This record gives sequence, C-alpha cells and structure tokens, in this order.
Amino acid sequence: MFLKGKSAIVTGSTSGIGLAYAKALAAEGASVVINGFGDAAAIETERAALEATAGAKALYDPADMTKPDQIAAMVAHAEKELGSVDILISNAGIQHVAPIDEFPIEKWDAIIAINLSSTFHLMRAAIPAMKARKWGRIITTASAHSLVASPNKSAYVTAKHGIAGLTKTAALEVATHGITVNCISPGYVWTPLVENQIPDTMRTRNLTREQVINDVLLDAQPTKQFVQPEQVAALALFLCRDEAAQITGANYSMDGGWTAA
Repeated sequence: MFLKGKSAIVTGSTSGIGLAYAKALAAEGASVVINGFGDAAAIETERAALEATAGAKALYDPADMTKPDQIAAMVAHAEKELGSVDILISNAGIQHVAPIDEFPIEKWDAIIAINLSSTFHLMRAAIPAMKARKWGRIITTASAHSLVASPNKSAYVTAKHGIAGLTKTAALEVATHGITVNCISPGYVWTPLVENQIPDTMRTRNLTREQVINDVLLDAQPTKQFVQPEQVAALALFLCRDEAAQITGANYSMDGGWTAA
C-alpha cells in the first residue's frame, strides 16, 4: 500500500473511469474524496466500500463542477477532514454532439465549464498546499480528442485540447516543487455510459450490436477493443509512484492506436 497516508480527490467518480481511479487509489491505502451525481444509496455503498478497502477515510462531496466556489470548498473540506490533498484527479466530464451552427450555447458553456474550467479551479485551490508539502500528483482525464478532432464535437474537442495545454503549463509552473502534472488520453472506454448508447444506435442506424461496436464506436481504434476503466486507473496509479517523479507535462495516449493513424 504505497499510498498509505496520502489523500486524493477524484472528480466525476461515482461511476465509470472516475470510480476506477478511486478504487485503485483506495487499494493502495489512500484516503479518497469521491464526487459526482447519482443515486444517493449507490454512492454511499461505493463510499463505504472504498473506506473498507483503504482502511482509511473515504468521503463524498457533491460539489458542482460548474461552480468555482463549490470546487474550492471541496478542496478545503478535504484538507480539513483528511489533512491534505496529495493527489488530484480531474475527471468530471459531459458530452453533447451537434454541428457548430446548431450547437446550443448553454451546452457549449456547460461542457467548457465542467470539462475544462473545473480543472483550472481544482488546480488553483489544491496547488498552494501541495507546494507547501513539496509533493503532489495532478492527473487529468483528457481524451484522444485532446490530440485529434471529430465532427460535431466542437465543445468537447476544444475542452480536451485545452486540458492538454493546461497540463503542460501547470507542469512547468510547479516543476521545482515536487509536483507532477500529467494527463491521460483514452479512446473509447467501456463504461455504462457507452454501453447504454448501443441500443439507441442500433435502432436509429438499423445496425446489429456487433456492427455498432465495431463499425461505429471502435471504427477509429485499430485494436478494435475498448479501453477498460481499470487500465486507465492503472496508468494513473503508476504516475502517483515515486518512480514517476520525472514524468510531468506528459499526455499519455491510451486509445488502441487511434491517434497513431
């Protein structure tokens, strides 16, 4: 348990990739703050399981990632209850698909706020104490869309390109303070969100389940396999190790070869 005595915040962690991050950190002994929306009873079940796994505190904070004051309050709450925020994983994100000239303004604003600006606000709140302790690990979930674009995803692609740039900038600013800043850029990850899209796509495109998976979802991934949440979490866990102290400002592709094409 190499993270025993360390504490982490993971946003967007009530399911999917975020929950996988939290489970991986807890398995190595870290105290964890999870954050996100969902059924209260289900969230409590996950929180209690994390606490049991880690043998350390696990908290739930419902901070809204569109609200800078709530983000700052979550970091302050974690510092107070856990003693520190040593690891910060910014993972919250939403998506909307539409052509630019039809893209709802409120959807653009929400995606930029949650997928990009929240990461800035989290860093701004957490970095001062990391500097004081001379140790920190900041990891953001970017996307293959931090490197390439797809039509009808203007806000998402803009936000993820922004995450890649913010990661590099922050890494340079804190390089002499024992803090690393990196992002992970997955391709399509097998999550309930993706799985739940399959039936609708089957109906609207008159395709079989296998056609939706291979010809739509995995069309851009040469391996023709989904990335698994646990694989993303394993990479994040490595970036938290002392052996990764000289890895900073990096953007790790985990996309089945998508961006190699």
